[in-house]
Amino acid sequence: MRFLDFHCHVYPRAIAEKASHAVAKFYEGQWGDHSVTQPCTLQDVLHFQQEAGIEKSLLCSAATVPHQVRHINEFLARKAEQSEGRCVAFGTLHPDSPDVAGDIEHLISLGLKGVKLHPDMQQFALDSEGAMWLYELAENQLPFLLHTGDRRFPYSNPEQLIPVLEAFPKTTFIGAHMGGFSLWEEATKALAGKYENLYVDVSSSMFAFTPERMAELIRAYGADRVLFGTDFPMLHPKTEVEQFLALPLTDEEKRLIAWENGAKILGLT
Repeated sequence: MRFLDFHCHVYPRAIAEKASHAVAKFYEGQWGDHSVTQPCTLQDVLHFQQEAGIEKSLLCSAATVPHQVRHINEFLARKAEQSEGRCVAFGTLHPDSPDVAGDIEHLISLGLKGVKLHPDMQQFALDSEGAMWLYELAENQLPFLLHTGDRRFPYSNPEQLIPVLEAFPKTTFIGAHMGGFSLWEEATKALAGKYENLYVDVSSSMFAFTPERMAELIRAYGADRVLFGTDFPMLHPKTEVEQFLALPLTDEEKRLIAWENGAKILGLT
């Protein structure tokens, strides 16, 4: 079975260890004993990708302050190119940038395939005025992978995604972590089966449920609306693949989630 990891972080070698541990600290205790906090340079991504049998990974990283946006996007484009076809990348944007339109043009010129936003770390609400302006500027040009959910923060919970989905029905949005990290049941109730422009990914979610319940959540959205993702380096790719393959889903459902849905979004042959 072909695997496309639709949620994989990467950092420059000089800060990779520090960045990985900083993210782990940000989520301290949220994964229980499941977080492993691995190194996360491109070489690490490729190593763990091969170990897990993952054919392609989508690289991403979020700009926590506006002036980082173009530098990070250039880094992500460079890493995707250096992967020799094993990775693609989504860029980052920040609604407080003085030139969001220019940032979008720059992102597209680099060949990046979409946008990853992490409202909790970037500290803006999914449905804030600035974020809505950002989606409007990028409308019909780029898909968005959005960190969603976290009981501790008021930025990215499922109800804040609804106005976004309704305002931009022609834009593809991916709600990471099954639409709401630590708010999975609430997200399913609010979002599942209701929006044609919404996908969700399974990253940082499977550990929280029995295989049977995870399969039920997936089917609530529909297997054609779910993407495989590992959230590397926070969780181990090989373990995530094994957990996914153990879910009581049909082979066709697994193929859709593991590869076909993500390939469709990215325009892969």
